[in-house]
Amino acid sequence: MRESAVIRLLDNTLVWYPPGSSDQPRPLEAESERAQLIALANARRAPVLFAVPGGDVSLREVSISAAEKRHIAKSLPYMLEDDFAGDVENLHFASRELDTLELGVAACTHEAMQRWQDLMVALPSAAQWVPEPLLLPWQAGELCIVIEAGQLVVRSGANEGFTAERALASAMLATLPEDTADSVIVYGLDQAEDTELLPGWMRERMQWRTGNFAAALMLAEEERQPLNLRQGDYGANLPIEQWWRQWRLVAGVFGAAFLLQVGSTYASYSHLEKENLQLRQQIESAYRQVVPRGAVVDPERQLKRQLDDLRGGSQAVSFVSLMDRIGGVVARQQGAQVASINFNDKLGDVRINLVAPDFNAVEAIRAALVEQGMDAVTENSNVQGNLVRARLKVSEK
Repeated sequence: MRESAVIRLLDNTLVWYPPGSSDQPRPLEAESERAQLIALANARRAPVLFAVPGGDVSLREVSISAAEKRHIAKSLPYMLEDDFAGDVENLHFASRELDTLELGVAACTHEAMQRWQDLMVALPSAAQWVPEPLLLPWQAGELCIVIEAGQLVVRSGANEGFTAERALASAMLATLPEDTADSVIVYGLDQAEDTELLPGWMRERMQWRTGNFAAALMLAEEERQPLNLRQGDYGANLPIEQWWRQWRLVAGVFGAAFLLQVGSTYASYSHLEKENLQLRQQIESAYRQVVPRGAVVDPERQLKRQLDDLRGGSQAVSFVSLMDRIGGVVARQQGAQVASINFNDKLGDVRINLVAPDFNAVEAIRAALVEQGMDAVTENSNVQGNLVRARLKVSEK
């Protein structure tokens, strides 16, 4: 049973068949019918399909090679150029895959495609434009014919068929060979009159069914990939306008929230930038209090480097701390005094030249330094008059 709403051009008038209906076609000239079709499409209760007039479309099945398949969209018109009297540049081609190397092809003029588009401009967009012969029910070994008041529609294969005026029906049917089908399914309203249109071999194999095009549609199976003329330049457009109507409020709210977030972020960034500038100015001012002259590149790093230099470096022994401890030991030894000091920043040691009353005083100073956790070595000593002059090497353990 067909689930689509089918639009059809019948006697130059647009009509439609509601989903699942076998009644007579309903003229879309009536405002009530157009409104019903539009409401059905907007509610998405059924897809809309356009039955392309079979008299304006040429159907055929084409065998191709694997190499041709790669570029078939561009090469197909020129492969079939000999089948058409006119210039293929004026024709629109559409195809579908029937088998791995078998295509179903439909061809019509660009003028016809444009005319149909203009006719349906006020109707819901039909995503699928299927030649009306291919909408009839069909299976291998059968021929399906729908005979109407002014024309007949014939499907003779998976992608073969035609629509002809009733006056030409007998001549067109006579072109079909007897091995076309084992059974002939005929839909009509007057069996005696309609049977006269059929060749003898078709009459012998005929299965009569009272009904019209809509009745045949009821028995047709929905094809997953029908031959759709809306290909290439005529491909169905996305319903951008409809989507916009549905989502514009959400898009507006999202856009406003996004702009608000951007504004808030910029304001925060601007405020932080001002704070950063003020802090840098304060740091530079503090640096100038310590170092009035010289270039200021990174005040914090420059101050730290100078402080490390005063301390003997970040990984060296603190000269000030070391001398404080050494000075305390020497001061406690009566009669002893420091003559000179030599500090080695790289090695982290101090060489002290002492003047003491005697050798015992020098040894007492050395022992006291060791007790305070330092390495102290007497490098040399000698007597000068009543005093002893000695040199000690002192470093942290």
